[in-house]
Amino acid sequence: MNSGTIHSFLKGKSILVIGTTGFLAKVFVEKILRIQPEIQQLYLLVRASNNDLASQRLQNEVFQTDLFGLLRDKLGQEFDSFISKKVTAIAGDVSVQNLGLKDENLNLFQEIDLIVNFAATTKFDERFDISMGVNTMGPLHVLNFAKKCCNIKVFVHISTAYVCGEANNGEEILQEKPFEMGQTLKGTSKLNIQTEMDLLEKKIDELRAMNADESTIKYALKDYGIQRANLHGWPNTYVFTKAMGEMLVVNQKDNVPLIIIRPTMVTSTNKDPFPGWIEGLRTTDTVIRGYGIGKLACFVGNPNTILDIIPADLVINCVITTIVVHLDQAPKDFIYHISSSLRNPFKVLDFINIIYDYFVKNPCTNENGKPIVISKRLFPTSLSGFNVYLTIRYVIPLKVSNYVNKTCFRFSQDATYDDNYKKNRMLKGWAKLYKPYSCFKAIFDDTNTENLRRVTKSLKENEELNFDPTSIDWTNYMMNTHIPSIVKYAMK
Repeated sequence: MNSGTIHSFLKGKSILVIGTTGFLAKVFVEKILRIQPEIQQLYLLVRASNNDLASQRLQNEVFQTDLFGLLRDKLGQEFDSFISKKVTAIAGDVSVQNLGLKDENLNLFQEIDLIVNFAATTKFDERFDISMGVNTMGPLHVLNFAKKCCNIKVFVHISTAYVCGEANNGEEILQEKPFEMGQTLKGTSKLNIQTEMDLLEKKIDELRAMNADESTIKYALKDYGIQRANLHGWPNTYVFTKAMGEMLVVNQKDNVPLIIIRPTMVTSTNKDPFPGWIEGLRTTDTVIRGYGIGKLACFVGNPNTILDIIPADLVINCVITTIVVHLDQAPKDFIYHISSSLRNPFKVLDFINIIYDYFVKNPCTNENGKPIVISKRLFPTSLSGFNVYLTIRYVIPLKVSNYVNKTCFRFSQDATYDDNYKKNRMLKGWAKLYKPYSCFKAIFDDTNTENLRRVTKSLKENEELNFDPTSIDWTNYMMNTHIPSIVKYAMK
């Protein structure tokens, strides 16, 4: 590639973005509009009943967020007209065939050059039917749509590095390689995606026949998803359905130039468009929040485990660079881990020390405006140890004297046994879901991604599109960017 080609390659292109209201997709849309205003068109697929409602969702959930502040300041009064000119809202649904598009949108087949699929439900214990629809069948529906686009140059599917499962076999290095169709993480099981769909339909029919209410159906399908995932060796519904989605697009891609990006645990932006943009609580953020407000003293984890986190802007820089490098040509090695564990490891012990230092210096305040004193570091323990902690913290105090209740456990006098039993059970479930990541024993190979970095080092946009994890000082990033962003955006 010659110097300065990334901007020029994007000029005049039309891109279809799936899952636009999600965290990563917003960062992608903002970056494209800012670095290449001469893009032909961004078609943004939004789940809505019509294009007007889709447009309203984009305005409310995407363009009015703080993320677009830099672009808004740059364009001033021209911002709205620029968005109106360059962005087209499309009502659709990734979980149905042809993306649920109406007839008036079918001219997209002639206009689309690039497709990027960010659509996903990321809840570890999502209802199995929802997760199958979005994470498994969704990628196949996008692929089939791409096959109808006569000018398609590349289809990028955003997956997750944790499709590998728990990977607890020693200090394993996980390669950037695709799944085989029907591959499982347990040699004792056989995976057939159509069978999974059929069993799911049967389960739903059984629940309907029992006249189960919607709440019962919801939790039954959550449990069923975990059961099916565990049967085949995956720890939760999310990574199981994402793995099956990968299998489908790899097996049926034919001549479509396919790229699969596998990020690890995505965190707030490091630099671009500004440090520390995030939405909601992600991965380790739940632990940070619970600890900062004085509600969490220990968690399931191993001090020597590497927390493979990667800032959102590095992920998007990798996505954009990969698109440009592989325009019009299907790469032989088409899976990219965007990760940090191999080249810039960040251990659980470091995480514990940093969040302690942060909240000692910057304590949160309680409902009375008084600082919440953090006196001890977060304690990592096993799952069984955490369960014992929860029993002591939430169950025993309600069975002992008021003196013990007040002095040892500081429990609310009006708390009921049922309330705290439910909280105890909920936290046990939460710990079990997160254990595969807080006790993860493998690291991710990123040879393909490193080769991509080498190819693009001579480009003028190299710094603007940096996705090198070695450029991150984890202490500085956590203390001055990520934790403050959680306090600002997710702990209001």
